[in-house]
Amino acid sequence: MTAPDASSLLLALAVLVLVCQGMAALARRLGQPSVVGEIIGGVLLGPTLFDGRLTDALFPTEARPLLGAFANVGVALFMFLVGLEFDRRLVRQQVGTMGWLSAGSLVVPFGLGTVFALWLLGNHPSRQPMVFVVFLGTAMAVTAFPVLARIIVDRGLLTSRVGGLSLALAAVGDVIAWTVLAVVVAVVGAEGHSWRLLLLLPYAAAMVFVVPWLLRRRVVARLPQRVHLLLVTAGVLASGAATEWMGLHLIFGAFLFGIVVPRTGLPGGFREGLGTSVEPLASFLMPIYFVVAGFRVDLSQLDATAIGELLLILLVASGGKLLGVYGGARAARLDHRSSLALATLMNVRGLTELVLLTVGLSLGLLDPELYSLMVVMAVVTTVASGPLLRMSIGAPPKDGEAPGPRVPAAAPGEGDREQRATKQP
Repeated sequence: MTAPDASSLLLALAVLVLVCQGMAALARRLGQPSVVGEIIGGVLLGPTLFDGRLTDALFPTEARPLLGAFANVGVALFMFLVGLEFDRRLVRQQVGTMGWLSAGSLVVPFGLGTVFALWLLGNHPSRQPMVFVVFLGTAMAVTAFPVLARIIVDRGLLTSRVGGLSLALAAVGDVIAWTVLAVVVAVVGAEGHSWRLLLLLPYAAAMVFVVPWLLRRRVVARLPQRVHLLLVTAGVLASGAATEWMGLHLIFGAFLFGIVVPRTGLPGGFREGLGTSVEPLASFLMPIYFVVAGFRVDLSQLDATAIGELLLILLVASGGKLLGVYGGARAARLDHRSSLALATLMNVRGLTELVLLTVGLSLGLLDPELYSLMVVMAVVTTVASGPLLRMSIGAPPKDGEAPGPRVPAAAPGEGDREQRATKQP
């Protein structure tokens, strides 16, 4: 394959960043998360419009591998930020009501998704049908934690019980979803080098026990501050490379590196400084991820059968979340209004869903048509969350209803930097 012309590559980068950021600004003006606009921008730059001629003109075939490499770096940094902001206290603070809510938020949509996947196998056959069923159930059950955090801050739910419960549920759901996805990737992608998966446990142990010690005793204590960001970034990429080599996906290594960055024993503001420093680069690279994902989304060839499948996907995805969470919340003795608001918040999917779907496509679990339909579902459920939330709770609840946990800063591509979520003291 010939190397891309430098001018073509630079022009492609400029166009995709400008288009995605423009769509993100439009989404914010319409009261939607920025990630919705960025995903739509990526789809518009794909083959859906003009029979792919626009895509071929702007993004030559020889330039796409490099764009894919940039996209991988972007998603690795994004997953690091998600892990960095994950707070186990969210779960501990709401442990009293988490049982019923977790069952409603995860078990019900996962169960409906697996049943629906069995039906989908008729039109989308898979070489590994059971893995396909588990994967699709997971895709139906996931909630986008970073997008949810942004919505909670924007709606003034930071100190409400609904806000705290939704964050705790999304945190638990994210961990479970990535764990299930790791098993799926291991089953599908470990052919020929399954022995490498044996290194996963010692690798995870080293990450949990060795990396925090290195950060406390060697990096922060002995090296100048300007070196910290470089070493952490290198660590994120190396961790992603390690899990990719083991047969998992690079997102798991990057996510784990973010989780193990210690919350104590480091100078004040160290973690916040990491997030503030990494976010601009991730914000620049994530639109590339959307465009690379958009190369495989073609909505121009949808027929009546595909549109019928899309409607069923939306019904199963939204119905499973709304009914499951609402029922779980009522079983946990939440009032009708709070239960409906919680169910609406947990139906947000956004970027987390897109990352999961792209992994499924790369593994061959999803064909291009089903992948396209699932991307549309991720966008529609996220867009619908705003109007549904206004219908369920109206004006933002007053502070003091019940103190909620602090909310993590917004993830890249989900708001202007000056709108990053504030933390409670």
